[in-house]
Amino acid sequence: MLALRIVGPAAAVTSWRYDAFSQGDMTALSEILAKDVTHHVPGSHPLAGDHKGLTAVLGYYQQLGVETAGSFRVEVRQLFADGRGHVMSVHHATAERGGKKLDADGGIMFKIVGEKVTDLDECVEDLDIGNDFWA
Repeated sequence: MLALRIVGPAAAVTSWRYDAFSQGDMTALSEILAKDVTHHVPGSHPLAGDHKGLTAVLGYYQQLGVETAGSFRVEVRQLFADGRGHVMSVHHATAERGGKKLDADGGIMFKIVGEKVTDLDECVEDLDIGNDFWA
């Protein structure tokens, strides 16, 4: 794993979120995600769209694991913070599902208020790759 230099509380919260996500630790995620959090997922596949509220977002994360038989992995490559509650991540995702393999780069723009993530706006390098994998 790449050694990251975490600067400021927003970047630390984001790094902790990736660690909790990678470990499937829904309890830790529920502690750092706001109750009214929204995760915006790009694409036209069945998992795309806006997942609104803590229950929906955690359900989306669980669905990623179920759909890939636990093979879904995300490795954070870089974090960029603006000092005003925004952190942009760059990550690499891999997974296997139904004979297909996902091997793609993406990122998330996090909005953090206090110690809670309130919004996650996900972007991907190639929409067609995700649409094909999750279709």
